[in-house]
Amino acid sequence: MPKTRFRSWLVVTFAILFIPGWCQQIGNFDRGYARAMLEQLASDVKKYYYDPALHGVDWDSKVREARQGIDKANTTDDALSQIAALLDSLKDSHTFFLPPRRMFHVDYGWQAQIVGERCYIVRVRPGSDADAKGVKPGDEILSIDEYSPTRTNFVKLQYVLNVLRPQRSLNLSLRDPEGNARKIDVGSKVYELNRAKEMTWDQGGDRRRDIILEIESRIHERLPKDIEVGDELMVLKLPAFFLTDAEADSLIAKARKHPDLILDLRGNPGGTVACLKYLLGGVFDKDVKIGDNAGRIERKPVVAKAHGHSFEGKLVVLVDSLSASASELFARVIQIEKRGRVFGDQSSGRVMESQVYAHTTGVGTVVYYAAMITDADTIMTDGKSLERVGVIPDEIILPTAPELAARRDPVLSYAAQSLGVKLSPEDAGKLFPYEWAR
Repeated sequence: MPKTRFRSWLVVTFAILFIPGWCQQIGNFDRGYARAMLEQLASDVKKYYYDPALHGVDWDSKVREARQGIDKANTTDDALSQIAALLDSLKDSHTFFLPPRRMFHVDYGWQAQIVGERCYIVRVRPGSDADAKGVKPGDEILSIDEYSPTRTNFVKLQYVLNVLRPQRSLNLSLRDPEGNARKIDVGSKVYELNRAKEMTWDQGGDRRRDIILEIESRIHERLPKDIEVGDELMVLKLPAFFLTDAEADSLIAKARKHPDLILDLRGNPGGTVACLKYLLGGVFDKDVKIGDNAGRIERKPVVAKAHGHSFEGKLVVLVDSLSASASELFARVIQIEKRGRVFGDQSSGRVMESQVYAHTTGVGTVVYYAAMITDADTIMTDGKSLERVGVIPDEIILPTAPELAARRDPVLSYAAQSLGVKLSPEDAGKLFPYEWAR
């Protein structure tokens, strides 16, 4: 199978926070698995990482430390955390560990997001323990199990809680829009999975294909949605850059029926390079250079080819703190080329190109694991990389806590009004209702 290149924020790793999990004590069997994973992925990084110098990191020393950490680990969580921390030592948003799937899935019943420099609850699942205990959109999160979420560490905290060390409950310190603070323990919904089906794989098949299809299936849970606001405006909400050329052509054709287009990339974690280039080609009447891919050996230009039937009207792009990778590149090209305007919040600054390297370990019981490893950084036409920087919108528009609580969308409303289309924050907030999975 050909390698699939990603510009995405599908999963992200970071320096490990020491939040206790509930897994059992580790045995020699699982410790041996962890050692095998460490050695394989450490070798992959040395072989494939885009910077042969590994940013000056003493890789062999880091590997020895991780090996010693696995030998001393008391639980499987501790052992796997050593591998995640090793890959995180490169401080690269697209190089991270994809551990074996667990025997359970945890749903916390709420979702949060960084808005400006603060962290807010943005959604609460109806019927969840969070819902029963009065957690609401617009509540500011002051701490999660004593860790204060910030723009710098929020993704790290998410990765620990969702991938490395899922929790049966979390202690939340919250402040509501009126300024009242409280602390509550919020229970999680735990779905038990079949170990043989979820954690292991038979001897046949292409493991890389398995992990790519799993990642893509998560993204495709929410398909693109478009809404007409009068005759003038089309609003297209794109949750990820995973469209076929035919799907992209269909959306561009719809947009051409209107003089104005708002492309909502808020919450968009990225996707494939091919989709990024094709969509950019659909909003320009000429070929446009995105930048130069700086890889292990050489630099290669990345160019979006014009289609000949592009949308030529006014364009506004929306981004937020969850917009990452391909969505950031799209927005920045629009700015550099002066094709349109970008509104919203500063994007995440997680912009690299990577590939999945998947493996198995074990005999009889075969455990599947993988790593995403960066093979290139993109230097934009202004000579800069967006990694750790992100896109600064032309106008920063942030929802307030009361607006989050009332489910109003002042960002989309402002964008529409900038194009001369009346759309209240209340009506804007109703255009794309969130659909909970499961």
